[in-house]
Amino acid sequence: MLKHTLVIAAAIAALTGLTMPAHAAKDTLVIGMVLEPPHLDPTGGAAAAIDEVVYSNLFQGLTRVDRIGGVQPSLAESWSISPDGLVYTFKLRSGVKFHNGTAFDCSIVKFSYERATAEDSVNAQKGLFKPIAKTECPDPQTAVITLKRPASTFLFSMGWGDAVMVAPDTAAENKTNPIGTGPFKLKRWVKGDRVELARNDAYWGTPVALKSVTFKIIPDPSAAAAAMMAGDVDAFPNFPAAETLAGFEADPRFVVRVGTTEGETILAMNNTRKPFDDVRVRRAIAHAVDRQAIVDGAMSGLGTPIGSHFAPHNAAYVDMTATYPHDVTKAKALLAEAGYPDGFNAVITLPPPPYARRGGEIIAAQLAQVGVKAELVPMEWAQWLDNVFKQTNFDMTIVSHTEPMDIDIYARDKYYFNYQSADYKALYQKFLETTDPAARMGVLEQIQRKLAEDEPNVFLFQLAKTGVWNAKLQGLWESSPVQANDVTEVRWTE
Repeated sequence: MLKHTLVIAAAIAALTGLTMPAHAAKDTLVIGMVLEPPHLDPTGGAAAAIDEVVYSNLFQGLTRVDRIGGVQPSLAESWSISPDGLVYTFKLRSGVKFHNGTAFDCSIVKFSYERATAEDSVNAQKGLFKPIAKTECPDPQTAVITLKRPASTFLFSMGWGDAVMVAPDTAAENKTNPIGTGPFKLKRWVKGDRVELARNDAYWGTPVALKSVTFKIIPDPSAAAAAMMAGDVDAFPNFPAAETLAGFEADPRFVVRVGTTEGETILAMNNTRKPFDDVRVRRAIAHAVDRQAIVDGAMSGLGTPIGSHFAPHNAAYVDMTATYPHDVTKAKALLAEAGYPDGFNAVITLPPPPYARRGGEIIAAQLAQVGVKAELVPMEWAQWLDNVFKQTNFDMTIVSHTEPMDIDIYARDKYYFNYQSADYKALYQKFLETTDPAARMGVLEQIQRKLAEDEPNVFLFQLAKTGVWNAKLQGLWESSPVQANDVTEVRWTE
């Protein structure tokens, strides 16, 4: 009946010269996420879920990292670098305003960087800003950054979510009321359920196609699959139910995309807590773990085993997985040598993601074969961030480090797994100061070998980015060179 009504309406329109309105493309989007962000300030927390909501959508930096890991202009439209590599001169975009109307200029750059490097800074990546000696403003649209030493990763680092621009009048409230310069602004945050963004109609750049975006929090894998299948969610860029992918691949309503991430998934060990302060114990646990079995059992085969804290897609990657092959006999011998012939008891703390909860069960069974009796203790994300990441109150834990090129965490004076090595710090400093590409590759190889030698953590696998979304959607990222659900180029097609 409806079909006939439309035909008649079209005929009448043709006779009267009227034009029927074109069907408008959909302009709303619902994205599924496993973890809820603890807050919405990317300069004040380490949780990937923060950037997965706000990166490029609400907040922007001088540069940005694109979908393939390249550095692009953002709030800086261009830049030049002095011959000695120490002075970066950024030409800032004009006419840029924050969501509350505050103007963006060089004073904002100076405030943002000095805030990140201050003694009381809570920035989770303060190391990104260590090379900065000073920020100067010769005029409102020019920012001159002088470095203490050459830093070949500086432009890339300033494209991280931790380096976005924040305004003095709103920075203190960004955790609950984020005010950025991006093409979306916060509409509503319903704790425990969803974060809603609305298009910023006063945006300085090219308007986005989407009028609103909702990030729906669905931690349970089965519920995530059901929500996708029912159409309650339009896209799940980091889909947690890999075992259901075949069904989505067979359904023409959906597309399945498997890309890469920067997520080194590790069995982290507290290096200052016995028995993990003994390298022989850490090496024994590495031999006890069967990486491929974890990938197959917890991730449905999606993931690449790794033997050091380095992404396999990086040109400098060295395959170190053969350093600790799965060898129960070798693991038992190392434990006996360290004084634990009968093994020991330990606790594995598990955050919510499926790779941790499912992986923990498999690892506990593998450790039991060498006498290590592991108790599994699930924690919600906020509890894990406080107990494990902040207070370092744990034996072992499973987590994926999704920050790009985050080998600096092993050179920090204080970090949750408490690895300390003067030799590693020297290697990392050499990496920072080496600008010749070939020489940098050589230093990166030494870094990977050093981590495999000391085995501060058991390096498990590189997390794959498995996305499922409506086949009519375009513009979502297939890989994650940074922690992001950048929806600035997303649109619906008919």
